[in-house]
Amino acid sequence: MVVGARAEVRQALRARNIGAVFRYVQQYSGASQARIASAVDLSQGRVNEIINGRQEAKDLEVYERIADGLPMPDDARHLLGLVASREKRADGAAFDLAAFPEVVRVYSSQAAARDEIRQHAAAAEELDVLAVRSLGLIGLNDSLLREYCLPREQGGRGLRVRVLLLDPELPATARRAAEIGESAESLASGIRLAEARLRDLDGDVQVYRYRQLPTWRIIRLDGTMFTGAFDAGWEGHESATYKVMETPHGPLFRGFQRMFEALLDGAERTV
Repeated sequence: MVVGARAEVRQALRARNIGAVFRYVQQYSGASQARIASAVDLSQGRVNEIINGRQEAKDLEVYERIADGLPMPDDARHLLGLVASREKRADGAAFDLAAFPEVVRVYSSQAAARDEIRQHAAAAEELDVLAVRSLGLIGLNDSLLREYCLPREQGGRGLRVRVLLLDPELPATARRAAEIGESAESLASGIRLAEARLRDLDGDVQVYRYRQLPTWRIIRLDGTMFTGAFDAGWEGHESATYKVMETPHGPLFRGFQRMFEALLDGAERTV
């Protein structure tokens, strides 16, 4: 009754739609409502209400019981905003994120972090982006961050912008396209469109092509990063998004920044 491998289950977890999760458990494992209830330490009546949409599960404590009982792998737990099971204390309680001051918040997706990303962009001086094609972030007129990247004389922030995009000419692009059910031609065209639209910004914008299969997605605004991941099951903006703050001794922010600079060193500048 392990949960999390199928794309539709992951989508339900990302939406925190526990009723759908329970229905998929029934569909794919044949588990009864009574068995699910016993596994997740809820009454059968409550499980029935959740499955039929008459109740919602919203509390993190309930998510923990569900994640432990089904059981969910760590990447599925992250979709619910839970820490990895290996990070839980011996007494069963989850570590407080306050113990890890770099990670200040976890969002279910980039869309959930939208307002906070824009709030940081409104005050930032620098923007680094590591993405695949970046159309939704900066490439189109209604993209998340484009308005802040315009020159100051055009009403923007005049940010210093560096963008790393996947090289459309490489086999890695075809592989990534296959992972998300898109043609290689379509993905490559999207990357080239993003380059052209970034060239139109006419500000302090540098665009590079990196040369490996995408793994991490990064939006850095001065000393704050919003990071997610690429995988075969989802696109970067669908990933859980972690807000990571620069601290004097924390490894995460510095590690991600080091990786960005290393990719930049081996990249081809196109804008």
